[in-house]
Amino acid sequence: MTFAALVDRIVRLSAREPGVVVVGIVGAPGAGKTTLAEQLISLLNEGERAPERQQYAHVPMDGFHLSDQELTRLGLLERKGAPETFDAHGYAALLRRLREARGPVVYAPGFERTIEQPIAGVVPVYSSVRTVLTEGNYLLLDQPGWRDVRAQCTEVWYCEQEEGLRIRRLIERHSAFGKTPAEAREWVERVDEPNARLIEATRGRADLIIPAFD
Repeated sequence: MTFAALVDRIVRLSAREPGVVVVGIVGAPGAGKTTLAEQLISLLNEGERAPERQQYAHVPMDGFHLSDQELTRLGLLERKGAPETFDAHGYAALLRRLREARGPVVYAPGFERTIEQPIAGVVPVYSSVRTVLTEGNYLLLDQPGWRDVRAQCTEVWYCEQEEGLRIRRLIERHSAFGKTPAEAREWVERVDEPNARLIEATRGRADLIIPAFD
């Protein structure tokens, strides 16, 4: 599987499907979903620098993390990153809105890793956009809210990665954003890996299985 083949698949989907196409990229934490989505968007929008004329946009799931304040109220702060710590219904509603007729721009939320918090209104999706790439952990999860997310996706691709490399990346990521190596390793074992097993169980529902790209 090459980038060129993935780009061609997206282009063909966009030409075949009426309205706005939504391609989801799912995979375990550290599988390389964000890197893949960003590189695909860069290739797809190549030659068109004006954001308001680009036809492809990246809208990540991470903007729908619940805030630490709300997670604390719910008693879920120590499970941050698990399915119940996201606003799945809000995520589905945004994807639905992007597929419908809309005004000049829709603003989606993003996620700032330096403070580990969602930030409203940082991802503009202009009316020129005809294909949205969205990536996250739970797009194929058969649970309330997440089923609605899947229903808004034209296709969902499952992104795989070698286990050792994936876990090393996670530990490095957590360490880079404030945890000690020991804390990072403990978080990966206690939170990320149970989530990874849950995500891996959804692999069979994907439309396409692809390797992660570095």
